[in-house]
Amino acid sequence: MRPLGAVSAPRGVLRVGVRMDRAEFWASLMAGGIAGMCVDLVLFPLDTIKTRLQSPQGFKKAGGFREIYAGVPSVAVGSFPNAAAFFVTYEFVKSMLATATPRYLSPVTHMAAASFGEVVACLIRVPSEVVKQRAQVSPSSSIFQVLSNTLYQEGIQGLYRGYKSTVLREIPFSLVQFPIWEALKDLWSWKQGHVVDSWQSATCGAIAGGFAAVITTPLDVAKTRIMLAEAGSSNASGNVFSALHSVWRSQGLPGLFAGVVPRMTAISLGGFIFLGTYDKTRRLLL
Repeated sequence: MRPLGAVSAPRGVLRVGVRMDRAEFWASLMAGGIAGMCVDLVLFPLDTIKTRLQSPQGFKKAGGFREIYAGVPSVAVGSFPNAAAFFVTYEFVKSMLATATPRYLSPVTHMAAASFGEVVACLIRVPSEVVKQRAQVSPSSSIFQVLSNTLYQEGIQGLYRGYKSTVLREIPFSLVQFPIWEALKDLWSWKQGHVVDSWQSATCGAIAGGFAAVITTPLDVAKTRIMLAEAGSSNASGNVFSALHSVWRSQGLPGLFAGVVPRMTAISLGGFIFLGTYDKTRRLLL
C-alpha cells in the first residue's frame, strides 16, 4: 500500500503545489454552480422547515408545513453564482497557498481557502437568503413582493441584512467542514491506495457537513433572527452576540439549537450531493 504522498491525482483533481490554470478555473466555476443548484433545490423543503422552526413568530405562525417551496425562485437565481464564486475562490486560494505551504499545514490551507471562499460567496448569497427566508415565513407573499417591500422599506442595505452574521456563521462552518472533508478523503485514499471516487468524496462530505452543522447551529439561529427582524428592532442592527443573548434569555439552550435536526439532516444530505456533484462534474469537465 502506497503512502498518501505517492497517490497520484486523477484528471479533474487539483494537484497540490500546482497553480490553477484556465481550464481548472472554468471547471471549478461550472461544477460549483451545478452542485449548488442541485443541493439547494433538492433540499429546499428541509431548509424551509428549519427556517420556520427558528422564526421568532413560531413554527405554526411562520407557515408550518404549508407551502414549503415558498421562496424557491430566489434560491434558483442565487444558487449557481453563489456556489460557483465559492469554489473558484476556494480552489484558487488553495492552489496558491499550497505552493508555499508544507504538507503538514494542509488543514490550515484548507481553512484559509474556505474562509476566503465564504467571504466572496456571501456577497451573492445574502441577498438571495434574505428574500428566501422572508418568503418562507410569509408564504402568502410572492418573491417579487418580498423583494419590493425590502427595497422600499430598507433600501439596498436591507438585502444585505445579516451579511456579517452569515459570514460569521459560514466561516466557522467551513473551518470545520472543509479540513474534515479533505482529511477524510486523504485517509480513505491512503487506506485504499488510490484517490477516492466521487461517491466516496460525497460520503466524506456528508460526515463533515453534518458535524459542522451541529456545532454552528446557534450562529445559524442568530442569522435567521437578524434576517427576519422587523426594521428598527434590536436584532435588525445585525449584532450576532446580541441576537444570541436574546435567544438565550427567552428560550435557553433549546432556542440556540432550534432546527438542529433538520439543519443537520439537510446539510449532511447536502454535503453528500453538493461535494459529490462538484467532484464528479469537475472531473468530467477536465
